[in-house]
Amino acid sequence: MLFRFISSGACVLILTTGFVFSQADQPQALPEWLKETSYSAGFDGYYLWNFNRPLGRVNLLRAYDVLANSFTINQANLIFERPVNVEDHPRWGYRLDLMFGQATETLQGGPQNEARNDVYRHLFQAFGTYIAPAGKGLRIDFGKWGSSLGYEGNYTKDQINYSRSYLFNFLPFYHMGFRTSYPVSDKLAVSYMLVNGIQQTEDFNESKSQQAQLLLTPNTSSSWTLNYYAGREQRDLVPIFNPGIPTIPSQPGLSIIPARPIPDGRLHTVDTYASINLNEKWMVVGEFDYVISRVEKNSPPQRIIGGAAYLKYQFTPKAHFGQRYERLNDKTGLFGGVSQNLNELTSTIAIRAVEGFETRLEYRRDFSNVPFFPTSEPGVLKKNQDTITVGLLWWFGGKKGAW
Repeated sequence: MLFRFISSGACVLILTTGFVFSQADQPQALPEWLKETSYSAGFDGYYLWNFNRPLGRVNLLRAYDVLANSFTINQANLIFERPVNVEDHPRWGYRLDLMFGQATETLQGGPQNEARNDVYRHLFQAFGTYIAPAGKGLRIDFGKWGSSLGYEGNYTKDQINYSRSYLFNFLPFYHMGFRTSYPVSDKLAVSYMLVNGIQQTEDFNESKSQQAQLLLTPNTSSSWTLNYYAGREQRDLVPIFNPGIPTIPSQPGLSIIPARPIPDGRLHTVDTYASINLNEKWMVVGEFDYVISRVEKNSPPQRIIGGAAYLKYQFTPKAHFGQRYERLNDKTGLFGGVSQNLNELTSTIAIRAVEGFETRLEYRRDFSNVPFFPTSEPGVLKKNQDTITVGLLWWFGGKKGAW
């Protein structure tokens, strides 16, 4: 601190502050790992009109675009990533995806699958990576990551359509545990995952679930993915829905009350999808899923059989048209709660005015073989639901390509 006295008929004391840096105090260079970390941000918002004008403005069976006649923030994201590449970087890295907005209610789920869902609500992905020096490099991830079951992903800018398919909504959004992958060759990679379960950042039973994956890329224009997932997805504890101050020395939401009997049924999922770029303008994608689930080992099975076909036409480098048709046979009500055959037809136009800003206009028709979709009249259901959506997307930062 420096003191100065100024005299002008009276004595006035003026106090100023200053700092003198020694060489040891000079700002140090950033560490290498921080220099190699990319920082990105994104915003996804929409307005949707539902011609059924449903009570509560609720669009049934939608993963993200769940509200009608409302300006809505789907999600706002921050991504921090240090990618791993054995040739160019050290063998360790990490990824952290923070999410805010309406999508957190979908992705993180509620007490039905998370004992303390609010603890992890804004962590869409958080995992560390290490490449073990084995052969061509064995990649090991630990943490929470977005599921690879199903063709579609979380970030809208990387999808063909604005809205997500039934299969995206039904299949897992994320897993928590260990993930390993190994490049057998330039055209084949294999992966194995040992996880808590489906949408279980904290496990709610003693059993761990498993997933095996084959990824075949015969050339730069095509790829084929085959997944098999299996595990027990039933609670072995009676859920406590965040009761406030616990009556036992435990955090709210954590239970020590065993379920009786403990469900021992399993869930099996076969998921496969392939994409082909026919040329610079045309791309086609196909997906098929078969799911069978039992609450008890000997209880009647619940099944889902579904498939989707996608077509993308790139008008210009900054505009594309996307078409999706999907069918889901839900005879036991595993997805929608009632026995039905579901179909949806979605058409999307995307215009990328500049890199980092995109507008999407989408028409979608959902239809069932039974009255299922709500209307403006209580208790009156329709077999179809038609919507028009305008989506606005912003993104920027150091991460290039698909997020």
